[in-house]
Amino acid sequence: MGFEVSGHHMSFPVSDLGRSRAFYEGVLGLEQIPRPDFGPVRGVWYQAGPVQVHLILHEGMDPVSTGAIEPGSRHAAFAVADYETARRRLEELGVAHRASAVTGQIFCHDPDGHTIELIQPGVLNA
Repeated sequence: MGFEVSGHHMSFPVSDLGRSRAFYEGVLGLEQIPRPDFGPVRGVWYQAGPVQVHLILHEGMDPVSTGAIEPGSRHAAFAVADYETARRRLEELGVAHRASAVTGQIFCHDPDGHTIELIQPGVLNA
């Protein structure tokens, strides 16, 4: 049996955080929301209706072209009710993934190489 998913966030790697903030705040009118401390990984989060928009600063790196399961790449995120159920299901199906129980996040690729994140809301902010 599978697991239920719903929209959670979209994530974009950006090369200039100030320029990107000017667009997302000044042009789109999004309001910044709290973002956990990810150490050296800088970024900003916004609320856009029921979905969040995450901007992640990538200086001198093209995260899309690596082919690796990379959390910093452009991706769509789907909320899952239970991290462990989702992780076990991916393992049962032989889907390569990168998972962190600490943050409640699982990253994998769809058949065309798009990065997909499965996240249990609330775990990341715990």
